[in-house]
Amino acid sequence: MTTRPHHKFWPRRLPHAIHPPVTPLWDNLAISARRYPDKAAIVFFGREFRYAEVMHLAGRLAARLHELGVRKGDRVVLNMQNCPQLVIAHFAILRANAVVVPVNPMNRAEELKHYITDPDAKLAITTADLAAEFARASDGLPEGEGLAHLIVSEFTDCMPDDLSGAQIPPTWNDWLLTRHALPGLRGGKVHTWTDALACAGAPPEPQVGPADLAVLPYTSGTTGLPKGCMHTHGSIMHNAVASCLWGNASPDNVTLIVVPMFHITGMVSVMHASIYGSSTLVMMPRWDRDLAGRLISRYKVTNWTNIPTMVIDLLGSPHFDQYDLSSIRYIGGGGAAMPQAVAQRLLDSYGLRYVEGYGLTETAAPSHSNPPDAPKQQCLGIPFMSCDARVVDPETLQEMPPGEQGEIIMHGPMIFQGYWKRPDATAAAFIEFEGKRFFRSGDLGRVDEDGYFFITDRLKRMINASGFKVWPAEVEALMFRHPAIQEACVISTKDSYRGESVKAVVVLRQSHRGQVKEEDIVAWCRENMAVYKVPRIVQFVDALPKSGSGKVMWRTLQEAEQTG
Repeated sequence: MTTRPHHKFWPRRLPHAIHPPVTPLWDNLAISARRYPDKAAIVFFGREFRYAEVMHLAGRLAARLHELGVRKGDRVVLNMQNCPQLVIAHFAILRANAVVVPVNPMNRAEELKHYITDPDAKLAITTADLAAEFARASDGLPEGEGLAHLIVSEFTDCMPDDLSGAQIPPTWNDWLLTRHALPGLRGGKVHTWTDALACAGAPPEPQVGPADLAVLPYTSGTTGLPKGCMHTHGSIMHNAVASCLWGNASPDNVTLIVVPMFHITGMVSVMHASIYGSSTLVMMPRWDRDLAGRLISRYKVTNWTNIPTMVIDLLGSPHFDQYDLSSIRYIGGGGAAMPQAVAQRLLDSYGLRYVEGYGLTETAAPSHSNPPDAPKQQCLGIPFMSCDARVVDPETLQEMPPGEQGEIIMHGPMIFQGYWKRPDATAAAFIEFEGKRFFRSGDLGRVDEDGYFFITDRLKRMINASGFKVWPAEVEALMFRHPAIQEACVISTKDSYRGESVKAVVVLRQSHRGQVKEEDIVAWCRENMAVYKVPRIVQFVDALPKSGSGKVMWRTLQEAEQTG
């Protein structure tokens, strides 16, 4: 690889590019289980799952999936918040030679329909608190397009019998500890987690390699429904291994996993990296600052990948002085910029340099990261291991000089193969540059004289709410299903905590004006879409600004919101 300006800041212990194993991802779990059979792979509310046990359970579930008809290349939906079952199911799907379709558990039935039909999934694995929503989505599809099988687990399936020392936040009791009635499934069968694991057969022979599809995570965009990003065993393997090396991983690491594992960062940079490195995952199903403080203190957490709002929240806890963060050796994340004052507090109080990174679903998480020993604050970092990244003029595709704004493009083994069933979108996402295939990020940035990348703006129309990406076109498409809404335009609004929040500018149908209130629209949205997509503000207007061709001029509304 040609010498680039950032190489003088490169960790001296690491090569610029790596050659990861050419084995399938399942082998990472199998190897760790052989090396460290009695070591804790997962800790969940005090219950430890040893590596040998995780491998055994994943193998049993893989056998059941094969028994239920799952074959090489089939897509299996995995819809869970962080729990041991997610890790077991993820590796079971891979062991069955199938493809994991990770889905955000905040999605509602209308949204879930797309994740069943687009990947042609006939089997899904979820938790009991979400099962009814999934069954409703499947039952709402035309005959033959729904699920044939739904495997349902209770959180308590993987929790200790004695919860007296678990210190579960009281507000979590309803969804975490309550046993839910299993839903019916039109034209299909519902299986409990316990029944699914009670399989005496053997999993199928391994049939996949680095070029085979492993994961199909979905990402939204400027138009239409979310698109599946085709990732192979090889692309995920690369960034799992690279994340281990970059973060000084060792089998003695204890990692706090609270970023969601349905998301590419939690899945690759934390879960897969930890399993490859044989470290221990201390797992939280969702964020709670005081539980995080207790877990870091109790288990001597060494590594924590997060989003900056989590760090801000933990530091603001009235109980913060009771927590011991001295064991942490690596802390970093992305999704939003870390405020300079907070980064400085981590450095002054704990000697920790917050390592910011950047990546997309299409890049298997990091395409850029700050060198742990030489990070710059509020910076994307430098191109990650084996990654070639540039800034080019979006129109001419000529490389921009340092300091000049352009579109960030990337090339490397972590880049996805393309969009599932969308050759048109795939073709538009790639360009040839210096004889290589580069992915167009859609983000505008600049490179400084040292080769560090900085975000300056975005080409894509997107809202960043506490690290969750909200695509206005997707929210608008859902809102148009409301019988009172004639038109809707979704824009971002400033939020002191989340960075940005969702605002909807709505034109009501004449028949509903004066009868529907803003809070009615918000309530309907909560019923029909993931909570992070729900507009925090709804503004009724008589008409939306439009161009001569009739297109809604969303930029006009966005600029008015920013200057208002």
